[in-house]
Amino acid sequence: MADSEGATTARNPVARLSLFTRQVVAELRKVIWPTQRQLLNYTVVVLVFLLLIGAYISGLDFLFTELVLQVFGGGR
Repeated sequence: MADSEGATTARNPVARLSLFTRQVVAELRKVIWPTQRQLLNYTVVVLVFLLLIGAYISGLDFLFTELVLQVFGGGR
């Protein structure tokens, strides 16, 4: 390992877990967390996008169903 802990960290699972936890916490402190308003905006954008894609796929499903029923003479 190339860390400052040396060979002790390489063999000791508790030391390795401790080092990992410290590194995770250090990385999480670097994260720029969204504000509540940004989070709300992002959530609305995702939900609208999902609704649009769902409507598009449902429309295609309906059209292909009707096409197949017309071609193969559905039992309606």
